[in-house]
Amino acid sequence: MPYAALRSIGAYAPQKILNNEELSAMVDTSDDWITKRTGIKERRIAREDEYTSDMGVEAAKKAIERSGIDKDEIDMIVCATISPDYFCMPSTATIIATKLGLKNPTAFDISAACTGFVYILSIAKAFIESGMKKKVLIVGAEKLSAITDYTDRGTCILFGDGAGAAVVSATDDKSEAIIDIHTGSDGSFADLLMTPNGGSGSAHDSLEQEAASCFMQMKGNETFKVAVRTLTKDVVDILEANGIKGEDIKHFVPHQANYRIIKAVGDALKLSDEQVVLTVHKYGNTSGASIPMAINEIYEDGKLKKGELLLLDAFGGGLTWGSALVPFSPKN
Repeated sequence: MPYAALRSIGAYAPQKILNNEELSAMVDTSDDWITKRTGIKERRIAREDEYTSDMGVEAAKKAIERSGIDKDEIDMIVCATISPDYFCMPSTATIIATKLGLKNPTAFDISAACTGFVYILSIAKAFIESGMKKKVLIVGAEKLSAITDYTDRGTCILFGDGAGAAVVSATDDKSEAIIDIHTGSDGSFADLLMTPNGGSGSAHDSLEQEAASCFMQMKGNETFKVAVRTLTKDVVDILEANGIKGEDIKHFVPHQANYRIIKAVGDALKLSDEQVVLTVHKYGNTSGASIPMAINEIYEDGKLKKGELLLLDAFGGGLTWGSALVPFSPKN
């Protein structure tokens, strides 16, 4: 039976920085208010002519180069995004594949919001372990600035743009293999975090209503409470299921949504500050791109070594959640 191994990581962040002081000139807020409630100091904003697929391509190029795998060997690409180049079709994954010059891979998007990267990691693992695919490119990419209402203080302070990518490939060496991935959802909480978008479930009477519905909407306090409870339980469950203790984790990489959520989960699990990876202050919440961007950060800082164990944990609109135990297994 083949196993699935995380071979490489890559990320891309747009050049433009939107800091808290600049946001304060756009909406009734302040650097102190944002920092105390979220830990965010700045976020990246894509150019008007820079699309989700473009950012995904840049992250993917790094991941492919670092993997030691020829791009022509990639037989599947899956993209996690809630801000695709085009709603419905074509998928952003097919556009990324074409821009990369990949040769007719299986390509599709998934929508799991901030849990997107954990979901596509589980998809790559399943396809490889079934023998259907051997080398899979997974991409989390978001241009959230395109679906953010910059008059809504509750959301505009949180979100930024960026992309992260990874190559997952087959291995016969169990020590390299992704250990376990848990995913789940509960649609009864759908209204806590959503983009109504004027779809078949929320038709609108006017173009103005339809345009407004394209922006993200969130019930912040309720989301915070559910997130802390769900993330903590999910991590406890995956560690217990695999007989792994908190001290065995080298890098805890949570979804970078809010420092207060990350701190609450880390404290509940008795993880040290050195174990917890934090990038929320630099990039804000980049949804499906958040976790791979954070992994890339410690990789490029020289803090992520071959064989070290990553614990991923995410929570997002849907509601969705997921966790993963993943040794970093580069080929080189």
